[in-house]
Amino acid sequence: MAVLRIARMGNPVLAQVAAPVADPGAPEIRRLAADMIETLEDIGASGLAAPQVFESRRVVLYRMIAARIPKGSGIEPRPWTVMVNPVITPKSGDKTPVWERCLSIPGLHGKVPRHARIAISYQTLEGGTVSHDAHGSWAALLQHECDHLDGIVYPMRMTDLGLLAYNDEPGQLAREVAVDPNGIDPLFVDLVARWPGRGRWFG
Repeated sequence: MAVLRIARMGNPVLAQVAAPVADPGAPEIRRLAADMIETLEDIGASGLAAPQVFESRRVVLYRMIAARIPKGSGIEPRPWTVMVNPVITPKSGDKTPVWERCLSIPGLHGKVPRHARIAISYQTLEGGTVSHDAHGSWAALLQHECDHLDGIVYPMRMTDLGLLAYNDEPGQLAREVAVDPNGIDPLFVDLVARWPGRGRWFG
């Protein structure tokens, strides 16, 4: 296994539509998935799409850890999950703005409209097919990662670039946390808690 280099926004690989995987159980796909897990564990992150590690294939890997689940969301932790050729179907037309970060856009965060409820189906490394629904931050994570398979990074989904900010100047995010932190990913609540300027702007 190996820790892989992350492609950053602007690299052509992130603008490509990734190729479908013909054989989910192929040795090179298993090796890719193992390397993606090692890469995420090294970084301490939750999700990764193959194009982000310079492999233009329709493979996504993610996990849901308890520390990243908003209180009261009803979302359960999930172990490492490898999704090959995933397909997302929105369950409704309504979208909810969600704060997001991306390994390919280091140092920034933004608020992105995402479908609150989705259905997703994908193949496993064993060749089986899995289908289930997802909601809230879980659904947002899956939409974020699967967007990479179609050459989309999250700023392309934003409708208000005034909500794109540096992680060390999280003013708009801090304003929301000051009003009500419930429902916000704990990662972003912690981002605000570590902002030295928070007390001066939002008591």
